[in-house]
Amino acid sequence: MRAAVVTQFNQPLTVEERPIPSPGPGQVLVRLEACGLCHTDIHAIDGDWPVKPALPFVPGHEGVGIVERLGDGVTSRTLGQRVAMPWLGHACGECRYCIDGRENLCEQQYNTGYAVDGGYAEYALADARFAVPVPDDVSPLDAAPLTCAGVTTYAAVKAAHVVPGERVAVFGIGGLGHLAVQYARLVGARVVAVDIDEAKLDLAVELGADHAIDAREVDPAAAIHHLGGADVAIVLAVAPQVFDQAFRSLNRGGRLVLVSLPADGTLTVPVFDTVLKGISIIGSIVGTRQDLAEVFALHAAGRTRVVAARRDLRDVNEAVASVLAGEVPARLVFVYDSGLPVELEERDATGRPDLG
Repeated sequence: MRAAVVTQFNQPLTVEERPIPSPGPGQVLVRLEACGLCHTDIHAIDGDWPVKPALPFVPGHEGVGIVERLGDGVTSRTLGQRVAMPWLGHACGECRYCIDGRENLCEQQYNTGYAVDGGYAEYALADARFAVPVPDDVSPLDAAPLTCAGVTTYAAVKAAHVVPGERVAVFGIGGLGHLAVQYARLVGARVVAVDIDEAKLDLAVELGADHAIDAREVDPAAAIHHLGGADVAIVLAVAPQVFDQAFRSLNRGGRLVLVSLPADGTLTVPVFDTVLKGISIIGSIVGTRQDLAEVFALHAAGRTRVVAARRDLRDVNEAVASVLAGEVPARLVFVYDSGLPVELEERDATGRPDLG
C-alpha cells in the first residue's frame, strides 16, 4: 500500500510502499477512500508541539474509508461499513471524563495520525469503538473534512452556548472557519467573518455570514464593535495578534473560544477587563464521537456544505506547501483510488496475499 511517511521533523514526507497491517483485538482494518489535510497534521509533520510523535509515522486524522477486516472481539462494526477515523483514536472509557461525556479530555487517549499511524495511507488500523459510522448520504469527500474541521467547530459553537440572536465572530475562514460560520448560523447567531483573504471572506458571505471584515484594512475589533460587538469570538487562526483582536471584540459577558494551537502560543489578557466585563475564556478541543455523529447527521440532512479540493497522495508535499502559503480556500482532501479487496492488493512472489 502507499503511505506518506514522516521520517524527520520539518522535512518533506516520503511516499513509500508499506505492507498492509493486520487488525489486532478490538481493531478494524480500513481501506481509505479519502483523508483531509488539517493544519494539525502540519504541526505534527514539523514536530511543533512539546509532545512529539515517534518517528517514523503516518499523519492524518480525517480519514474515511471502508471496513475490510475485523479484529478479534469486534462486534460493533461490520465488513463493508464506511467509517471515519477522527483525531480521538482511543479513550479509556473509564475515567471521570469518559463517563460524564467528555471523552475528548481523557488523559489516556491517543490520537490518530500522531500517536498511531493515520490516514495518509491506503489502509489504516482503527480502534473499532472510535471508528465512527458515516451515513450513506454523506460522501467520503465531504465526510473527511467533517471528521475534524466539522466536529471541532461544531463542538466550539456548542461550548460557547450561543443564544439565538447573539453575534458570533469567527476569526479565520478556511477549512474550519467555513464550517464554523454555518454551525453558528444553525443555532441562530448573527455571524461576522474575519480574515485577511478576500476570497475566503467572499466564501463566508456565500455560506451565510452577515458581515465580512478584512483584517488587513481595518482593526477587526473596532469594526466588530461598530456592528454592536461580539458575544462570542471563536479563534481559528494562529497569528498572535488574532487572539488580542478577538478578545477586544467582545461585549460584556462575552465568551472567547480558543481552538487554534499556534506552535509557540501564549495568551495574555488584561485581568481588569476580563473580570469587570465578565469575560469567559474557553478552550475547546475537537469533539466526542456523539458530536461527530451529530455533525454527520446535519450534513446528511442538507444543513451544511463542505468546500474541498481533491489531491493525490503523491502530491502531499505540494499540498502542505499550498496550505502554508494560504492558497487553499477551505480544505484539501487526498482521494484514494485503491478499490481492490485486500486479497488482491498485496501478493508475495508465490501469489499468496501478503498482509503484513
